[in-house]
Amino acid sequence: MPLRRIGLVATALALALVGAALAQTPTFTPRDENPEDYPAGPGRDDTFYACTPCHGFKIVAQQGQSRRQWEDTLDWMTERHKMPPLDAKLRQTVLDYLEAAYPPRTAPRGFQNPFQAR
Repeated sequence: MPLRRIGLVATALALALVGAALAQTPTFTPRDENPEDYPAGPGRDDTFYACTPCHGFKIVAQQGQSRRQWEDTLDWMTERHKMPPLDAKLRQTVLDYLEAAYPPRTAPRGFQNPFQAR
């Protein structure tokens, strides 16, 4: 009987620990990132702080998208990842900054012969 009681107590303790671990909400903490690390422009700080509660800003800086694509990305994050919707003014500021700082990238054209006239 004592072994069974010990087993029940151990099981209850393990379940309590697992439950406590699952109940903790993971949050992203930007490490070694500051708004000043990214292109200057109107809305840089607002955009940085709108993005970094969920992920690092480096992931944003790696993108190159049109304004429409940035809008779709914000909509996708709101719908799929439950990002709180940005109010109209902040959304405009964020889109203005992203459009200016991270426009679409041109596709690489492959090997370029340095001796060929252009």
